[in-house]
Amino acid sequence: MAGIQTEYVDALGERHAAPAETIRAIQEAIRGNVAGPRGSAHQTLVLTEREKLQTGPAEIVLEDGSSRTIDRALPRDMPAGYHQIKRRGGEPSRLIIAPATCYLPGSFRAWGWAIQLYAARSRRSWGIGDLGDLRWLGKWAAGQKAGIALINPLAAATPVLPQQPSPYFPSSRRFRNPLYLRIEDIPGARGDAQVAAIAPNARALNEKREIDRDAIFRFKNTALERIWETVRGRTDRGFERFRREQSGLAQYAVFATLAERFRTGWHLWPQEFRHPTSPAIERLHDDPRSRDRIAFHMWTQYQIDRQLERASSVVPVMQDLPIGFDADGADAWAFQDVLAEGISVGAPPDEFNTRGQDWGLPPFVPDKLRDVGYEPFVQTIRACLRHAGGLRIDHAMGLFRLFWIPPGAEPRDGAYVRGHASDLLSIVALESQRAKAVIVGEDLGTVEEEAREQLSGKKILSYRLLWFEKVAPSKFPERALAAVTTHDLPTVAGLWSGVDLESQKRLGLSPNENGTAEIRERIKRLTRSGDDTSVDDVIVRVHEALGRARSRIVTGTLDDAMAVEERPNMPATTDEWPNWRLALPEPIETLARSTRARRIARALRR
Repeated sequence: MAGIQTEYVDALGERHAAPAETIRAIQEAIRGNVAGPRGSAHQTLVLTEREKLQTGPAEIVLEDGSSRTIDRALPRDMPAGYHQIKRRGGEPSRLIIAPATCYLPGSFRAWGWAIQLYAARSRRSWGIGDLGDLRWLGKWAAGQKAGIALINPLAAATPVLPQQPSPYFPSSRRFRNPLYLRIEDIPGARGDAQVAAIAPNARALNEKREIDRDAIFRFKNTALERIWETVRGRTDRGFERFRREQSGLAQYAVFATLAERFRTGWHLWPQEFRHPTSPAIERLHDDPRSRDRIAFHMWTQYQIDRQLERASSVVPVMQDLPIGFDADGADAWAFQDVLAEGISVGAPPDEFNTRGQDWGLPPFVPDKLRDVGYEPFVQTIRACLRHAGGLRIDHAMGLFRLFWIPPGAEPRDGAYVRGHASDLLSIVALESQRAKAVIVGEDLGTVEEEAREQLSGKKILSYRLLWFEKVAPSKFPERALAAVTTHDLPTVAGLWSGVDLESQKRLGLSPNENGTAEIRERIKRLTRSGDDTSVDDVIVRVHEALGRARSRIVTGTLDDAMAVEERPNMPATTDEWPNWRLALPEPIETLARSTRARRIARALRR
């Protein structure tokens, strides 16, 4: 059955059988290209350090280029890394040796702020929160003794209009969105009259609460092109080193160049450009105009990398890994040979999303991903851990199994497909130890207990939300990140005022009113509040309760620090709600004198 589960148990303990037509559609998608992925490895072996392997006579080519000859078994002193094993008369195989666990020092504890960076605008922003704003927030948080800053995915969108607003529907998880650049901080920007002329009009976008990414894209792209004209002839050794070191960078830049040319995703490009290894792609590098544009997109990624490095040097940043990527985007184009074409992933109905969810993201075919040495996954994890003190893996259950939904099917009619979880977790552990970054697995919703045990065994922190837990925060587990809410759930102000529930009703979302009422009553008891207690006091009391958690990490949100009533994202909506488009109601500079933010910080600092 290729890992297909014919039935599953949902979050409420009810058993569901997958329809027969769903099983057939998934089987067909798994078979896909019967020839297999291009350039696939013969086999991939993933081991933990000191794990025994009887292999017979073979040569091991280590990651550093050195080699060892072995007679029977793999030596116990083999270093962790990405190696190659060559057996006599056989095809070479990738050999991945990983540490037993992720990075998690015994003394590590931290509190911090969860930041939707796009929403965190300053008075200097060009309509959207940027990496300069993240540096400011880092200094502000460091002054409060915060030890970490959680940010939304910075993943790249396809460089066409309209711009994709969702950070969880990226074109690429390996590269980043130029909208987050602080233009004035790019070398060559200061003193340029054309860039200076753009700035006032771009800053005027801050006057509207709803973020206009299309206008921001035009302003920032124009400024970037102007700066590139000035600096492209200069020698920059840092840029040259970045180009050499970043796997897939040139290929991503080619995608961006072609997306600009054809103004669409890759499925609608001329046939000759639809595969990254086609001869037409190679010829682009011989065309001066295309070559310059490819270099421009690589340079833009370099500038983002430099600004992220500066921002994360103030307070360690925990980045966020989306569960997938746009089927028409850069990563899907690059990895198309190992994807299940036509399938999208999502989630079955649960207590708070009664319709289920279809995220529109294509899954990897597990065996094909293994056949290519897990290289797409390795590149993705490594990119997300660059300049990071931690990584939050969104929907961490996706490492074990994903809920596949065939074309035209309702989310409730999907089926789970298992992946090679042990291998993926080992790769996460290897990259975590190399980056010295703590890993958090978002394990909400429909979760198998065995999966939680494996995550814990790898020292991946669980995710505990005050909204969902039936026990007081003081009883939350130690090996966890504890928070009040997430971007998909009500803020404290939205829950307490009733605005969030009314919004769901107005949108016709069939909200779980009983569940919402139960949470509100639980919060009343936990905080010793009454119906007449002010929103401000409830926000602070909720965080005082959260501050009593034993968990390794506790976090508050900037939304709660500003008493925002609207949640950043309303699941099961598209244009009905301004998902990922609402800025904070005040510039971030106002946080420096906010009594509410100061009281939250004092509570979490415990």
